[in-house]
Amino acid sequence: MIGRMKIRLACIILFAMVVSRLSAQEMGRDTITGKVHQIEKVTVTARRIPNKVTSAVPIQTLSQQDISQLGIQNMADAVRRFAGANVKDYGGIGGLKTVSIRNMGAAHTAVSYDGVAVSNCQAGQIDIGRFSLDNVSMLSLAIGQSENMLQSARLYASAGVLSIETEKPHFEDGRNAQFQARIRGGSFGYASPSFRWWQKLSSRTRFAVDANYMRADGNYPFTLVNGKYVTEEKRNNSDIYSWQGEATLYHTFKEGGDLDVKGYYFYSRRGLPGAVTLYNPLSDETLWDENTFVQARYKKNFSTQWSLQAQAKYTHGWNRYKDEGKEYTNGYYQEHHRQDEYYMSATVLYRPMSALTLSLAQDGVMNKLRNSLPECPFPTRYTSISALNARYKQGWITAAASLVHTATSEHVEQGTAPDNFSRLAPSLSISLQPWQEELLFLRLMYKSTFRLPTFNDLYYYRMGNRNLRPEKANEYNVGITWSKSGLLFLDYLSLTLDGYYNDVTDKIVAFPTTYAWKMANYGNVHAAGVDATLATAISLTKGIKLSLSGGYTWQKAIDLTDPEAKNYKDQLPYTPLHSGNASAVLEMSWLNVGYSVVGVGKRYYLSQNIPENEIDGYMEHTMTLSREFVLGKCRLSVQAEMVNVTDEQYDVIKYYPMPGRSWRLTGTFKF
Repeated sequence: MIGRMKIRLACIILFAMVVSRLSAQEMGRDTITGKVHQIEKVTVTARRIPNKVTSAVPIQTLSQQDISQLGIQNMADAVRRFAGANVKDYGGIGGLKTVSIRNMGAAHTAVSYDGVAVSNCQAGQIDIGRFSLDNVSMLSLAIGQSENMLQSARLYASAGVLSIETEKPHFEDGRNAQFQARIRGGSFGYASPSFRWWQKLSSRTRFAVDANYMRADGNYPFTLVNGKYVTEEKRNNSDIYSWQGEATLYHTFKEGGDLDVKGYYFYSRRGLPGAVTLYNPLSDETLWDENTFVQARYKKNFSTQWSLQAQAKYTHGWNRYKDEGKEYTNGYYQEHHRQDEYYMSATVLYRPMSALTLSLAQDGVMNKLRNSLPECPFPTRYTSISALNARYKQGWITAAASLVHTATSEHVEQGTAPDNFSRLAPSLSISLQPWQEELLFLRLMYKSTFRLPTFNDLYYYRMGNRNLRPEKANEYNVGITWSKSGLLFLDYLSLTLDGYYNDVTDKIVAFPTTYAWKMANYGNVHAAGVDATLATAISLTKGIKLSLSGGYTWQKAIDLTDPEAKNYKDQLPYTPLHSGNASAVLEMSWLNVGYSVVGVGKRYYLSQNIPENEIDGYMEHTMTLSREFVLGKCRLSVQAEMVNVTDEQYDVIKYYPMPGRSWRLTGTFKF
């Protein structure tokens, strides 16, 4: 604990010295003559950014305005609105929330925060519930890879990327500082105050601080069905409180180039309500989480031909698990886990001609794990990821290709280390525009990816298997996109339709053995599906506009591991055949009204597709009302939300009931 305090204190002192130094340089040396001065940036806000129809891979976006007007409560609710995204939610405000693209598994999906990858070498999946939506300016999901050729090699190596971009400071009316105070309150004891401070330190340097606190009882009522008996129960041990804060420095150098330095801290204590079992609603499990990172990103265009991006990041993760019960010798059982990552990345972009762009990305990673479990080998993993990329765009064709090489070196303090690993993974995408006057595009994509066994897969007490092979996947996509402005009475209309096929081999699963469960490469999964999206807007009268959007996914994901097994060619657990969402936002000068619905078809929670294993489908409706008041140079926004309007009882994960009807009020004061 003392060591972590020293690290955080050193980071804060270093961060303050950088701010002070940059501010002093600008204030002491800035003159009117003999220099080139940067004009203050102007921020333009739009009503909605439609899904990108020109991209060679499926990319979907949600803007800050979309998130607010639709009454989206957390990151998981936002991601559920992307076609092809599978979100696992273990219930309640504090429940674990992970995202998987097209049923490939959460470990195949990368998450980036302001352009830098987020990692978890212990479990391999990111709990997106720990990220706040308060300061998010844009949320996007790219299946395959995004069009940014300056991205890191780690993002190139993933099957898809969920990108979270935070809002950068922008100032109005000649101000040098801007503040925002927000308070939220709602059902189940939910309360969350937050604060933002933006400061202009000089013409080239800005500073942003965001902090929020959240607490909730989380003990919501639900209906328990046991055959013909129906009882009203209450969720227990669902309380949570958390702190989150981040500080970011933005600096533009006079000779060109942008530097962003961010410090982030998250801490939570949450009760784990566990699965609802008949006649035993109690749970005594508690989880403490702490996550800290400091990251820096530098970007510069040296000329029209050469560009550079460099990143560095240190991540510290700590968690403690405790379960109380008479079955334990001391009345309780607990585990402590600590993981640390040191990460560096550099990407160089070169444009030898107007039609051709090349880039080379190189990442270096060192991961360490320490825990209190018996026989912990205290592993250290060194990883090198290289990505060579090319894009050609000429007239009606755009083609992009990449070749990613990954090499690892594993070391342990006790026992035998797994074999080192090396592999090449190619990808190719093509976009065709048959008619230059029409925004109609045909797109094709192939991508080979894999995911390394996590530290838990390899070393977890009694379950770990140090002989695991990486889990391999091949993605295929073919699609058509179309967009048109000023079509009849519509402001615009945007449509996308994609068919896909995924092949996953050497799937890493927990497999039963004679005495205990053990991780093994056991599984061959084929997934085929269709994703469709629509976005449009209508100007009804002067000052009244209606925006409509929606997405639909049909997916057939089957297990082809063992032809003799009873579940051969059955749909995978928790994979609905049909899912989708729709939303409408009515914008008026005196009030904004939003309505959205998310629907998921029936699923199976075990491998066999039999009625006993079936989970009913559900539709969750959300309604929101909002209005902004201008008070001189200040602004006050008020918003009311009703979630699950129909009070539908449903589970995302079997035996983890989700909340019924709930409400939330939000007040935001900007000054």
